[in-house]
Amino acid sequence: MQDFMDQAAKNGVALLDKGMCQFCGANYQRGIFECMENYNNGLVYFDFNDSKNHLFRFLSVDAHALQHPEIHGRWSNHFHLTRLHLILEKKQTWDYNKSPLLSDYLNEYKSSKENEFLKIPEPMNRGKITAKDLIKTTNAEECAELIIKWADEVYHSWSSNHALVSQIADGFLNNFYKETTQAEKTKKRL
Repeated sequence: MQDFMDQAAKNGVALLDKGMCQFCGANYQRGIFECMENYNNGLVYFDFNDSKNHLFRFLSVDAHALQHPEIHGRWSNHFHLTRLHLILEKKQTWDYNKSPLLSDYLNEYKSSKENEFLKIPEPMNRGKITAKDLIKTTNAEECAELIIKWADEVYHSWSSNHALVSQIADGFLNNFYKETTQAEKTKKRL
């Protein structure tokens, strides 16, 4: 996995190391560098070894990635927005086993869509809640509620892409995911 500075350079983006985060607008002193360093600080209330907390990890990772798409690969946007769509709109219960399956499906999907790009919302217009807001929470319940709101805000800021990611999600659920889970069931019976 490329470091975020390498990916920004690959995307032709100059990273600012002073002032607020140039992507999400969070009030920091050292821009995106402090934003990246502090992302996990807002998640201190959660034990991610406990499966009941996995949802908050997925939602926060997706929200943060989609607020900072310039420092990720372009297909990362498809992955994170589709996963948010599957969780928020399709009401899928997500777990760590499904992420590689979605990644595999997107690898197959993108082989015939080389010129497909998602329309990226303007910086600082990708939801008002940021990772920095998470550190202001005082307990796990409050933090969990804020993560859900954050993911929802970010998801809706990408609304011009919802029809496309809905098609991707349907393809994943109707074809790839069913085929994969059926193959796993068959393998277990043998």
